[in-house]
Amino acid sequence: MADDEFSIYDLKVEWLPGERPCWCGAKPGDHFTLEGENIHFPAGQSWSIYTLAALLPMLPAKQRVSHPNDWMTTDTDVACPDPSCGSRFRISRTQERTFRHSETTAVPLKKPEAK
Repeated sequence: MADDEFSIYDLKVEWLPGERPCWCGAKPGDHFTLEGENIHFPAGQSWSIYTLAALLPMLPAKQRVSHPNDWMTTDTDVACPDPSCGSRFRISRTQERTFRHSETTAVPLKKPEAK
């Protein structure tokens, strides 16, 4: 591993039906993937901006490597933000992807100071 490498997970976010109606128009099989920093939607599929806005803050945290006992590691299902909707969204880690700091930002990596 190079001195400036780090790993994050790719994610799959799937819509799961609930006991109450879904008001955002989602249907079984709807999903998107997050590969690095890029969101990919299957052809012809759309997502509500309100649902997406509620999920977005969780995605970078789910991408990071976490302790096995951390709830961010074990909990995969998220409730729809609409209190009238029974939908859930499953966020699954699919694969680990390696990046280099030097290829992802213009900010230089500081070298640790010698002691």
